[in-house]
Amino acid sequence: MTNRTRRSLGRRGIAVAGVIALLGAALASPALAGPPIAFIRDPDVRPVQEVTPDRVSAIRLIKGGFVQPLFVTHAGDDRLFVVEQTGRIRILKKEAGTWKITSTFLDLRGKVDLGHPEQGLLGLAFHPDYATNGRFYVDYTDPRGDTVVAEYRRSSAGKADPSSKRVVLTVNQPFDNHNGGWLGFKGPYLYIALGDGGSGGDPHGNGQDLDTRLGKLLRIDPLDPDGAGPRHFSIPADNPFVGRAGLDEIWAYGLRNPWRDSFDRATGDLYTGDVGQETWEEIDHAGTGKGRNFGWNRVEGRHLYPSGAPCTTDCKTLPILEYQHTSGNCSVVGGYVARRPGAALAGRYLYGDTCSGRIWVIPAAFSGGSVGSPLDTSLTISSFGEGFDGALYVVDLGGGVYRITGS
Repeated sequence: MTNRTRRSLGRRGIAVAGVIALLGAALASPALAGPPIAFIRDPDVRPVQEVTPDRVSAIRLIKGGFVQPLFVTHAGDDRLFVVEQTGRIRILKKEAGTWKITSTFLDLRGKVDLGHPEQGLLGLAFHPDYATNGRFYVDYTDPRGDTVVAEYRRSSAGKADPSSKRVVLTVNQPFDNHNGGWLGFKGPYLYIALGDGGSGGDPHGNGQDLDTRLGKLLRIDPLDPDGAGPRHFSIPADNPFVGRAGLDEIWAYGLRNPWRDSFDRATGDLYTGDVGQETWEEIDHAGTGKGRNFGWNRVEGRHLYPSGAPCTTDCKTLPILEYQHTSGNCSVVGGYVARRPGAALAGRYLYGDTCSGRIWVIPAAFSGGSVGSPLDTSLTISSFGEGFDGALYVVDLGGGVYRITGS
C-alpha cells in the first residue's frame, strides 16, 4: 500500500479559492478568554511589563500576481524572494521606486506534491554566508507526500542551479496535513519546523515522542562535514538531547503544526505560531526555545486536551498568548518582532489569522492581558516576512505581497 493510499485528508489546509483554513484558531474579544491560570515561566524569558500595544495602521500592496504565495524572505540584500506553494521562488526588486518581479530563482513545479492543500513548496532559508557560499535550503513535500529539506547552490548567473540539489533530510509523513515547513537560520545552524504528522488529535502521539522528528523544531548544521554519509548533516554539540534520550537533532517539541516561526533579530528569541486543534490557537515564546516542551497533545493552548479544562499543573511550557475559534478566526500565522530602526512598531510582535484576515500587535515581551484591537483586512494571510533592512511584510495567498506600516 502506498503512502498516498494510507493518508487521510486533514481538517484544515491552505485552500486556494474560497474558504481557507490554513492551520489554526481564534479570538472572540480583544482580551484573552478564560480565567487566569498558573503556568511555567521559562528561566530565560525576561520579566515583562504589560503594555497595551499600538494598533497596526496600514498595509500597502507592493506587488501582486503571484500564484499561491506562502512566504517572503531575503538573501542578505535588498531583494525579496517570494515562495509560491506550487513550487516556484520568484525575485522581487525595487527599481526606480517600483517593485518588480525580475526573475524566477528556482522552479520546482511538477516536482512537489500538491495533492492536499497543506502540501507543496513550504519553506526557504538562505545560509548566513550565502553571499560567498551560494547555499540555500528549501522545505517541500515530494511526490510521495513526505517532507524533504534540500540544499541548492547559486549558479554563476545568480539563480539557483537545479543540478546542485543535495537532500539534507527526509521525513516520512503518515498523513497529508500538518507538515509545518518553516526554515530559518540563527548563526550557522538551520532550524526546521515540523508538524505532528497530521490527521487530528495527533493519533500517533508524535508531539511528545522524542524518537521522531514529527511535532518538533529541529536544529542542525546543514553543511555536511564529510560530503557523504546517511545523515547528510551534523549535530550542534549543545543541542538539548545530545547524550541523553531523544533524537540529537531535536531543539524543542510538543508542537501540533507550527505555521511560521521567527527569531527576534535584536534578542535572538524564538517565536512560534502553533495552529490549534478545535478551539485554541497559540503564540509560543520561550527565550531560545532550547529543550522546551510546548505541550501538544497534552494541552491545546493553555487548556488540557481533549477536556478543554484550564491547565494548572504539569502544563509544560504554555503559550504567552492564546485565542479562541470565534468571530471568523481559525488558523494562527506567526509573525515577527519589528526591529527596523525608527519604525513606529519597533519592539512589538505582529501575528495574524488566515481565516479572518486579522493582524494583531503585542509587546515583544508579552505575558498576558489585552492584545488590543486588530487590524481587519480582506487578506487570506499565509505568512509574514522580513526584509534585510527589518521591514515587515504580509503575504496574501490570493497573490499579493504587502508592506506593513504603523503609527
